Amino acid sequence: MKRRSFIQKSALSTGALTMTGTLTYANSLTNTTNAHQFNLKYAPHIGMFKHLAGDDPIAQLNFMADQGFTAFEDNEMRKRPIDVQEKMADTMKKRGLEMGVFVAHEIYWKEPNLASGDLDKRIEFLNDIKSSIEVAKRVNAKWMTVVPGHLDLKLRMGHQTANVVESLKQASALLEPHGIVMVLEPLNFRNHPGLFLTDSPQAYEICKAVNSPACKILFDIYHQQIQEGNLIPNMDAAWSEIAYIQIGDNPGRNEPTTGEINYYNVFKWIHEQEFNGVLGMEHGNSRDGKEGELAVIEAYKKVDNFL
Repeated sequence: MKRRSFIQKSALSTGALTMTGTLTYANSLTNTTNAHQFNLKYAPHIGMFKHLAGDDPIAQLNFMADQGFTAFEDNEMRKRPIDVQEKMADTMKKRGLEMGVFVAHEIYWKEPNLASGDLDKRIEFLNDIKSSIEVAKRVNAKWMTVVPGHLDLKLRMGHQTANVVESLKQASALLEPHGIVMVLEPLNFRNHPGLFLTDSPQAYEICKAVNSPACKILFDIYHQQIQEGNLIPNMDAAWSEIAYIQIGDNPGRNEPTTGEINYYNVFKWIHEQEFNGVLGMEHGNSRDGKEGELAVIEAYKKVDNFL
């Protein structure tokens, strides 16, 4: 997938980790003195701290934990070799990192699949869900991302919605016995033109129609700032169906404090709702290299300082 590539600029605060301490960590992977106590479960992804921790995903997980992060997400987990999945799961368990989302199926960016009602496409989707259940068990994941794909321009919206709902009902029947939740991600029109699912009221309507604990909403704040704005009221209106949240500032899709979104207030509101789920850091770094990675950590400390 090419959805997640990024990089830009932000200043380090005086409380930043020193470069000396970081280099020491990168060599030893034993430094735990700088762990920060975050109020929410922010989840970095592989590659976000590669300059500080190295390319090895296990080293990156250890680095995340040493900075105080308590969750992790990985869109590509389904495609990783099983032995790598197992090693990552073991490291997450040892370090107290909760597994966030991974992408559950092949996403159709340019042609309709679930919206079309095509039975072959539906079977393909359901087979992907079945295989993703095994991945979720292996890495102790509670959530998996589902994107219903492109619009079918030959069908009216009501028919497309009915087709999507039927596919999701069948997927829910597969997921429910395992306590796993697929989270539907609406995506904005600018980055992903032509997709079926675009905003939170639409996702809310679909989840209500599916009527399953295995089908909920992934509210990506970056996408919804572009698509609909009015973030806190829209989250509030759909709150009963929101199971997972992702982060990215706009414009740029980088860490909080680099764009227009007041993440301090957004995170404060989310905390006040007693949200105990994961908030995926699905964004890039505003600055390249080690300084950019340190800037990400400091940005989260800043916007998380609402208590």
